[in-house]
Amino acid sequence: MEVLTGKALVEKVKELEHLSKEEKARACGYYSVTKNDVERVNMMKFLNALIDAEGIQLDSTQSTNGRGGRNASYRITVQANGNLLIGSAYTKQMGLNPGDEFHISLGRKHIHLKQIDADGNEVAEEDED
Repeated sequence: MEVLTGKALVEKVKELEHLSKEEKARACGYYSVTKNDVERVNMMKFLNALIDAEGIQLDSTQSTNGRGGRNASYRITVQANGNLLIGSAYTKQMGLNPGDEFHISLGRKHIHLKQIDADGNEVAEEDED
């Protein structure tokens, strides 16, 4: 099922006024199915989408990532297990989606990630202004 947002979400919620909020969220697509086939309703996403759809501004100032978290520092640290974690602030800023693939090239003191398109070709870099 498609997740409803905006005007369609508000209209559907009004249409389902006789249902509980969990049932409304499920009917609007705000649920997931676990690997054990258990349905989980995502109330937080549902309520946030409803607040956004109604145009209600809860924060006095909008932060860059919309959640009031830390600002991107453009620095990362190697974790104890040897992994490098690139946070969601960076992937969102770049418009990356789950499943996007990259080619990793290692230099003497650098790592380059080059995005790969669906055909397996490297995506050309855009010049920054």
